[in-house]
Amino acid sequence: MDTAKQKRIDGLICGLLGVVIFSGSLPATRVAVADLSPLFLTGARAVIAAALAGLVLLATRQARPDRRDLMSLAVIAVGVVVGFPLLSALALQHMTSARSIVFIGLLPLSTAIFGVMRGGERPRPLFWLFSGLGSATVIGFAFSSHGDGAWTSDLLMLASIVICGLGYAEGGILARRLGGWQVICWALVLSAPIMLVVTTMDLPADWSAIGVPAWTGLAYVSVFSMLIGFIFSYRGLAMGGIASVGQLQLLQPFFALALAGLVLHEAVPWTMVAAAALTVASVAVARRYA
Repeated sequence: MDTAKQKRIDGLICGLLGVVIFSGSLPATRVAVADLSPLFLTGARAVIAAALAGLVLLATRQARPDRRDLMSLAVIAVGVVVGFPLLSALALQHMTSARSIVFIGLLPLSTAIFGVMRGGERPRPLFWLFSGLGSATVIGFAFSSHGDGAWTSDLLMLASIVICGLGYAEGGILARRLGGWQVICWALVLSAPIMLVVTTMDLPADWSAIGVPAWTGLAYVSVFSMLIGFIFSYRGLAMGGIASVGQLQLLQPFFALALAGLVLHEAVPWTMVAAAALTVASVAVARRYA
């Protein structure tokens, strides 16, 4: 196997691991906002992740990023450290995690569009056709199964997907130069002072009223969603291409719903299985034209 092909395969594997990890993010956030405010949750998860990222950077003696990289790191921080966590947490105060999950089906298109705008990638027309089909499948499944969400929450969730796509694409571009895990670690560390202030702005009034599920949700989104998942995801985007690996994000809603069935013992309808199969097929075909 030639080196380029092996690199693409490794990128897809890393991207898939990132998708699996991210699949638990919205359910964990939904559990956490039951007892924690969205503002505190957004700040606390970033501060915890930044502390871990700082330890990793120190232990591995990473060189500081160049001044030219600071703007890209700021864009990444706005997209995935602040924007997506805060907007999705606000949305999840008034919608179910199942409904929020299906909006993730739009993330590959958002990532690919910003990849074209920022990274100079030029997928062929059939890529857009099949990625659009995959996204339409996800959204169609969402609104046929969970059509009771408020418009405000829907718009917040949609905005979170747009800004997250920007953060993903920018991270994938910068990861080619800094490395995947280094990108998210530096973005977290550089945003830590601001996020520490955000955390203290809305501290819980009664710490004893916060249940174990909320703390568990905070722990998951801090360690896995905010750090470990991005290490795999950015490495995958850098190795396999933003548009190609980004299509794996289409699988995230179905991983998350399957997780809800296995862990929370929720019913999994046959329509979900059918939609998942069509989505997987769309991803496979779209990858050929990325």
